[in-house]
Amino acid sequence: MTTSAPRTPARPTPRERLLDAAAGLFYRDGVNIGVDALCKAAGVSKRSMYQLFGSKDEVLAASLERSGPGYQALLLPPADDSRPPRAQVLHVFERLDQLSAGPEYQGCPFVSTATELKDPDHPASVVARGFKQQLTAFFHAQAARAGASDPETLARQLTIVFDGAGARTVVQGHPLDGLATATATVLLDAAGVV
Repeated sequence: MTTSAPRTPARPTPRERLLDAAAGLFYRDGVNIGVDALCKAAGVSKRSMYQLFGSKDEVLAASLERSGPGYQALLLPPADDSRPPRAQVLHVFERLDQLSAGPEYQGCPFVSTATELKDPDHPASVVARGFKQQLTAFFHAQAARAGASDPETLARQLTIVFDGAGARTVVQGHPLDGLATATATVLLDAAGVV
C-alpha cells in the first residue's frame, strides 16, 4: 500500500489575489483605493496587475463580478427552498437585518460601488446594476408566485427598501434591528402577499 503526502492547497494565482484583495479593500475603504495599496495587499506588482487587467476600473468590475455571487448567497434562500413566496422574500430581509449587525458590514457592495462611482456606464456600475436586477427579479418571481396584483411594482418597492435599509445602517452607524424585515412585511401585507 502506498500513501501519498497530503496535498497542499494551490496558492491563489496573482489574478485571484488581486480580485480578492480588491473586493475587500474596495468594500471596506471605497473605490478610490490606489493601485499601490491594492497591489501591496495582493502581493502583486503593478506591472503584473496591468498585464492582467487594463486598468484599476477593470479590476474593480472583475472583483465585484467575482464576489457578487457570494454576497447574493448570503441573502437569498437556497434554490431548493420550498417555503411560500412571502417567507422567501422575508428571508432576504431577515438576512439583511442579521448582516447589518456585523462589525464589517458596509452596506450593499453593489449600491456602495455604484454610488461612489456616480457613472452608470462605468464597468463596475454595469456589474452592480446586473446584480441589483437579479435581486429585483427574485422579488418579482416571488410576488408573481404569490399572486400579487402588481408584482413588478412590488419587486421594485422591495428593492428600494433593501437598498435604503443597507444605506441607513452605514449612515446611522448601527444595525437595523429588524427594521428591514418589518418594512418589507408592511409592503407584502399591502400587496396581499400572505
